[in-house]
Amino acid sequence: MIKAAYQFLEYLRTMKNASEHTIRNYAIDLNSLKNFLEDDSPTDKIRFDRPYSAHENPSPLSLAQIDRKTLRRFLAELTENNIQKRTIVRRISSLRTFFKYCVRQKLLEASPAEELESPKLDKRIPVSLSYDNVQRLFEQPDTTNYLGFRDRCIMELFYSSGLRVSELVALNRSDLDPQALLVHLKGKGKKERVIPITKNAADWITSYLEHAERPKNCDPKAIFLNRLATRLTTRSVDRKFDKYLKQSGLADNITPHTIRHTIATHWLENGMDLKTIQLLLGHTSLATTTIYTHVSPKLKKEVYDKAHPRA
Repeated sequence: MIKAAYQFLEYLRTMKNASEHTIRNYAIDLNSLKNFLEDDSPTDKIRFDRPYSAHENPSPLSLAQIDRKTLRRFLAELTENNIQKRTIVRRISSLRTFFKYCVRQKLLEASPAEELESPKLDKRIPVSLSYDNVQRLFEQPDTTNYLGFRDRCIMELFYSSGLRVSELVALNRSDLDPQALLVHLKGKGKKERVIPITKNAADWITSYLEHAERPKNCDPKAIFLNRLATRLTTRSVDRKFDKYLKQSGLADNITPHTIRHTIATHWLENGMDLKTIQLLLGHTSLATTTIYTHVSPKLKKEVYDKAHPRA
């Protein structure tokens, strides 16, 4: 299994052009199964999110020993350990994809994950901020210093465009057209889209790129940099938001993704149609976008007042 797993991850990287974030999640899911199979044995030294070395001596895990019953016991253990349903669903999806790959490579005759049932997920209503709370959050970075200026710039771009965190940190200078107020993105599945941004956000980005403290020997492609003058990571953005949330006193369940939900809700409240919001956010299905119709109390009241004959 060890060798097949590394081959699969390399296939995702080279043939499917998957993002490092996607590959890391697959590696985590395969690690989880491997650890279950090895039952915490002393030879459990391999992790699929680290480079493979043929000189290592992993325990002999055979693909042939993994059958449907084994996978069901694995999923039962995840449930007993109170692993979240969404994580279990992702584990199942990853295993299905991995074993399909093994079948295509003739490493297995049939996939043991083919008939695994995924738990039903409760529909989660996204958290959205009021405009006043958006302003409150945006006031937290100290824009008199370079890194604080960067963080405010990130917030402005999030709220302007509804980017995903992974899309924001992947932005290159060549992706930005400040005159046309457009940004070129590569979203999930490497799907490309071009979205508008506000002049306010474009001005913040331009000022950040021209900031006197921006390192001269930095990554020449990246827009957003860390302290080491290399590309900012999603984890760094998450940590910064945690810091500013504590300062602002806002709810602790707010993340950078909350800003994406927030601007989508505000677009809807201000009359933008769902199809346009779908295109801006890069949703594959319109059904994903319709969740925002359930988020806004203001929108619900407006629809009620228009629809009810005695309202």
